Amino acid sequence: MSLNTQILLGTLFGLLLGAGLRYLGVDEPFSQQVLYFSGLMGSLFIDLLKMILTPLIFTSIAIGVANLRVHDQMHKVWQITLLCSLLTTTLSIIIGLSAAHIFHPGQGLTLLSFQEATHGFQAAQLTLPEFFQKFLHGLFVNPFAALSQGIVLPIVVFALFVGIAIAAQAERYPNTTKLLEEGFALTMTLVRWVMVLAPFGIMALLTKLVATENPALLGSLAKFVAVVTGTTVFHGLVVLPLILIVFARVSPLRFWRGARPALLTAFATSSSSATMPVTMDCLEKELGVSRGVTGFVVPLGAHLNMDGTALYEAAAALFVANLAGIDLTLGQQLVVCFTVMLASIGAPGIPSAGMVTMVMVLQSVGLPAEAIAILLPIDRILDTVRTMVNVEGDMVTSMIVQKATG
Repeated sequence: MSLNTQILLGTLFGLLLGAGLRYLGVDEPFSQQVLYFSGLMGSLFIDLLKMILTPLIFTSIAIGVANLRVHDQMHKVWQITLLCSLLTTTLSIIIGLSAAHIFHPGQGLTLLSFQEATHGFQAAQLTLPEFFQKFLHGLFVNPFAALSQGIVLPIVVFALFVGIAIAAQAERYPNTTKLLEEGFALTMTLVRWVMVLAPFGIMALLTKLVATENPALLGSLAKFVAVVTGTTVFHGLVVLPLILIVFARVSPLRFWRGARPALLTAFATSSSSATMPVTMDCLEKELGVSRGVTGFVVPLGAHLNMDGTALYEAAAALFVANLAGIDLTLGQQLVVCFTVMLASIGAPGIPSAGMVTMVMVLQSVGLPAEAIAILLPIDRILDTVRTMVNVEGDMVTSMIVQKATG
């Protein structure tokens, strides 16, 4: 049985068991025992995700930036790739946050469990200069202290510096590069092991959530799914084609005809890494992109250019803030934007791995990591669409690079 099927079954069992406990009464001895073990299993799953978050952030971002090695013949290629990735990712984050502000998913529905998790949360009212001063001061701290305490943003910044140093002088640090690559591979093994527990963790978290929280949560979730799906489709059907027309002078219809096999594979597998061979084949044979460009841009884009993931995580952060009864300030929303952009770099190209980096985004502004209990059941539905947009972004970037470099 595939992991996707197991997660689906875990979701269904969790919903049914939670509804059954609510019907029996949560104060009954049997219900109390089930809720105790559900809380135990759910907490274990959340703690495992937090455990692997720090090594995943550090190794994935450091090795991703280190792969931008400066060779004369590749200098223009990686510069354009980086600029395109930053442009499309920034636009997707703006769209996700704007949609969350317009439609307000989760607003008016406050969950008690989230209020407990954010009991000490205080939104500091700072002027913009004060915010930037405090923000910058929080970025540059002792990296070992940040790693040991799990402080997300300083870890990200240190990983960026390490990656840039390796990219600038790769020949001097071959052993460090190999160590980071092996560290990333090792961390991905741990991610896969933790994902084996995902069906049980989801079932446990949902059991407790459905049994103890407001049933109106399901309506809010449906609204959130509709908002995220609609904005992701808008980004894929409108924003990326417009960028393709402006910078590559390519018709969207021609692009979609050539990209169709890759996009369908991405939709079916929910994995940009698994889709990579099909993506490269479509670019070379159907869309006329050179092998040198696809061989560089597509593997890099599978880790660097995650438009759909960035849009989802930005909207999800505001959704969780609404459920927790927290009004994020402009400064905190800027932190969310910055963290989402870097989290999308660190998101592995495997199904549902975005849930690991979602913990990073939530923790960056003090939101409860336990909120992924709500996001996990709908993650598989949204993952299909956002992976398709991730792959479309890689293909659009490849065609722009091909146009710019001839």
